[in-house]
Amino acid sequence: MSYVDEVLQMVVEKNPAQPEFHQAVKEVLESIRVVIDQNEEVYRRDALLERIVTPERQILFRVPWVDDKGNVQVNNGYRVQFNSAIGPYKGGLRLHPSVNLSIIKFLGFEQIFKNSLTGLMIGGGKGGADFDPKGKSDREIMAFCQSFISELYKYLGANTDVPAGDIGTGAREIGYMYGQYKKMTGLYEGVFTGKGLSYGGSLARKEATGFGLLYLTAEMLKCNGKDIAGKTIAVSGAGNVAIYAIKKAQQLGAKVVTCSDSTGWIYDPEGIDLDLLREVKENKRARLDAYAAARPCAQYHAGKYFGGGGLWNVKVDVALPCATQNELELEDAKALVANGCMAVAEGANMPTTLEATEYLQKNGVLFCPGKAANAGGVATSALEMSQNSGRLSWTFEKVDRTLQDIMINIFHNLDDAAKKYGLDGNYVAGANIAGFLKVAEAMTAQGIV
Repeated sequence: MSYVDEVLQMVVEKNPAQPEFHQAVKEVLESIRVVIDQNEEVYRRDALLERIVTPERQILFRVPWVDDKGNVQVNNGYRVQFNSAIGPYKGGLRLHPSVNLSIIKFLGFEQIFKNSLTGLMIGGGKGGADFDPKGKSDREIMAFCQSFISELYKYLGANTDVPAGDIGTGAREIGYMYGQYKKMTGLYEGVFTGKGLSYGGSLARKEATGFGLLYLTAEMLKCNGKDIAGKTIAVSGAGNVAIYAIKKAQQLGAKVVTCSDSTGWIYDPEGIDLDLLREVKENKRARLDAYAAARPCAQYHAGKYFGGGGLWNVKVDVALPCATQNELELEDAKALVANGCMAVAEGANMPTTLEATEYLQKNGVLFCPGKAANAGGVATSALEMSQNSGRLSWTFEKVDRTLQDIMINIFHNLDDAAKKYGLDGNYVAGANIAGFLKVAEAMTAQGIV
């Protein structure tokens, strides 16, 4: 049995009932098999793969808080500090009922390679809780966040572990968490990113993931002789990533015709009205049927938007899944191919199943994985860390220009890595190889720790 296969078997045996984590590890290790096979003796001797798939630290804790009725609620809190070979742990905090250890480990594992690809000095980590901010009052959310950080704070630090936002964790939640961290430690430091501008946040942070996705997608198309201007695009989601992906796509001359939320999806053949979408989702916090009610040309479809017959069945040139993991399944991939889709770039974390990814690649669709395509968010978080360290505040233009340079460099680094190992056009392998090699070199240099 090869070293890769041994480690894949070990991961399943030692981490039972963690399918998302198994999927993430398999996707990475299978795509870097060519690198491992060339260095198998050394990597096996140093147990490099066993160390890279095993978190350096897993923190699991209870989060008790009092709701508005005076009742005590209890949630499960997580922080997985996966790998610090190239810098302090960096990764978001997800607040959603679906959160469990498997999801946090898959996200943390992906974060290792995503952070490596940025070229910045940040390691991989992830955290969160099975708490649902939806329907909660500001006071309830503050109570939860303060309790959450009252336990987690002891494991954080500007040079140790720097969390950020994620699904369910926006500026409000980060503010409450940072305030509690400051109270518990007495330190005013850049230990959270995604902070408000009045206390150390960075301009362009909220735009970064969506903007970065389009900067990389445009470069990928350009390097394959295509222009994003004039293309029709399908976007899933209607949150922060999707909204700013739509905005930048429109600025680049493309037309976005879809978006979605947990209750249904929109097809707008005239192009998404971004001002209306933001009014519905950000100001009114309403469902997408309110968008269709206000825009006669838009069609609202209730129910699940993926799994065949949904959003991905719309005829488009480019697809950008920006909602959640495994939202683009094999049937969706077949529909995209049948309709002539030329490119898919992941705005969310692992939104495409392995089977769908393989089908898209085999049928000539340009495919860029999330660890590269959505790295703009964490890259700008690292830029926020730099600003905090220097007690500086950069202009929007400087942050945006640096972000664009980073995303273009990410694409060329993964493209070069794929070509070096005879995998030209396989951007999944290229991203994983480029991210892995930097981390592996750092781990080897630092000894068995």
